[in-house]
Amino acid sequence: MARVDTVLLPELDGPVPATLPSALGLLSVALGAGALAAPGPIARLTGLDDSPVARAVLLGVGVREVANAVGLLSGRRPAGWAWTRVAGDVMDLTLLGRALADRGGERRRRVALTTLAIAGVTAVDVLSAVRIGQARRARARVIRMQVAVTVNRSPAEAYRFWRDVENLPRFMAHLESVRADDLRRSHWVAHGPVGRRVEWDAEIIDDQPNTSITWRSLPGTRVPNAGRVRFVPAPGDRGTEVRVELRYAPPAGALGRVVAKLFGEEPEQQVRDDLRRFKQVLETGEVVRSEGSPNGISVRQQVMQRPAQPLPAFRR
Repeated sequence: MARVDTVLLPELDGPVPATLPSALGLLSVALGAGALAAPGPIARLTGLDDSPVARAVLLGVGVREVANAVGLLSGRRPAGWAWTRVAGDVMDLTLLGRALADRGGERRRRVALTTLAIAGVTAVDVLSAVRIGQARRARARVIRMQVAVTVNRSPAEAYRFWRDVENLPRFMAHLESVRADDLRRSHWVAHGPVGRRVEWDAEIIDDQPNTSITWRSLPGTRVPNAGRVRFVPAPGDRGTEVRVELRYAPPAGALGRVVAKLFGEEPEQQVRDDLRRFKQVLETGEVVRSEGSPNGISVRQQVMQRPAQPLPAFRR
């Protein structure tokens, strides 16, 4: 009997484009350092040097920007800190609007230019905050799992069979076909929920012979996914532990998972059953299907099961 352990790992918190929060953080550093180090020259440059509270306001802005920089560069809650920058921009625009109304001549021109510059920074901050928030929500949908099975074959045998990606439909029931385009890239066609077909291209990004294979889908797929399979010698010379780590983003979030599960096609269930079939293929050369064999839990799939017999594709 296959031993299958499934562990749902914690949800991810990103991926947020790493350069975006960092860029905003560095911008805050520059603005904050300037306001704190030279409030007088900054006041003159912006046309606010005639105000008795200009220096105090600029020092406050400097402290705020430094705090934003620390938050953004720490990598914690970047979306929240990005929106904090937007709030600060709105405050600055409000103050500059009042200053613009009270000034004329050269000072009015400098205040107007400063207002335009801050308006541009505000637009960048808003777009960045939206993008960071979208990335955070996208990553919150990503689900990670680990599934394992012990196979009575050597790591080299298990690796060789899996490495030939065109073998995968032999035990992955949801796959219709896998075509190897070259040594690393391949095209996959799968049966999706409600009879829909899902196609994507994937690439192997790390290949350790007889040890592990790591892959990911290429950009543009409807169901982004990535994973790794490891081939670990089982204790006591009992064969090989095949450990699959999978990460995927289901369509329509949690609703997509519920709908798929109703049809017995929830990815965690698929991987668990696929590994049992992988064990059968490697140990016996065929998949046998019976009332107790792994073929999903939906009513449709159970009705389709037959007494133990090889699949037609494997009859000799």
